[in-house]
Amino acid sequence: MRKKHWFIGFITLSVLLLTLFGLDRVQGQNDAVKRGKYLVDTIGACGQCHTPRKGAGSDMSMYLAGHPANSPAPKYDFRTMMGQGIFMVTAPTMTAFAAPFGTTFATNLTPDRETGLGEWTEKMFIGTMRKGRHQGVESNRKVFPPMPVKNYSEMSDEDLKAIWAYLKTVKAVRNDVPPALNPRGRPW
Repeated sequence: MRKKHWFIGFITLSVLLLTLFGLDRVQGQNDAVKRGKYLVDTIGACGQCHTPRKGAGSDMSMYLAGHPANSPAPKYDFRTMMGQGIFMVTAPTMTAFAAPFGTTFATNLTPDRETGLGEWTEKMFIGTMRKGRHQGVESNRKVFPPMPVKNYSEMSDEDLKAIWAYLKTVKAVRNDVPPALNPRGRPW
């Protein structure tokens, strides 16, 4: 009988401690991840540019992994394109964009430590969205079009933190996206 009381006491104390010190935090984190997934997959539509196309659909094995490392970049011929009223061309994967300012590639948003956001912090991510600068550092390169940084900069801290929480949970994909190119085809 004494073992039974000890076990009931242990369970009661465990539930009480989890309630007081951890359960709310875990629940809050789950809520943030769910909200982040909602924002990434619907309102933010991040996968439209950061997940390569494969035929008519998205290549979900490369979900949010950016422009495939070995895929060709679109070529922009200023005279031809502007003569036809075309401002921007895209790669067949819909992850690289060429225009008069140069060529940009959708970055790897997965938590891969070498090629994605794995080494980033939440502060860097939010800074990038607010300032439009790589890793949120003012002296770093700009985040290039068509990334709608102006729109993301208006999001609440809560929403950006939720997006960050979700991005940390997606499958890490090793994909070394090329650097953005200037109009002459050289890295910015």
